[in-house]
Amino acid sequence: MYLHLGQETVIRSEEIIGIFDMETSTLGPSTRGYLSKSEREGHVVNVSLEMPKSFVLCRTPGGKETVYITQISSSTLLKRAGFMEGLRNVNNEKQERMR
Repeated sequence: MYLHLGQETVIRSEEIIGIFDMETSTLGPSTRGYLSKSEREGHVVNVSLEMPKSFVLCRTPGGKETVYITQISSSTLLKRAGFMEGLRNVNNEKQERMR
C-alpha cells in the first residue's frame, strides 16, 4: 500500500516508521536534534512550501532513513494509511477478550 504525502510525493506504507505531529513532537530537544542532523545529512524531503504540520520517518529495506515534511496533519495521514482503523480493530479485539 502507498501513502500520499502531498504534491507528487507517494511513499510505501511498509517503509513508515512513524508519523509525527510537528508542533508537539518538536518540543523535545532529542527530536529537534534528530531533525537537524537528518537535514544536515541530506535525509529530509520537504514535500510542501506551506507551513509544515507533520513529518513522516521512513526506512527503506536497505536501511536508508528519510524524513518527509508535509503540510498534511498527522491525524489525516494516519487515517489515509489505515493505521487508525488498525488501532481501532486492535482495541475492539482487546475489549472483546476482556468481556
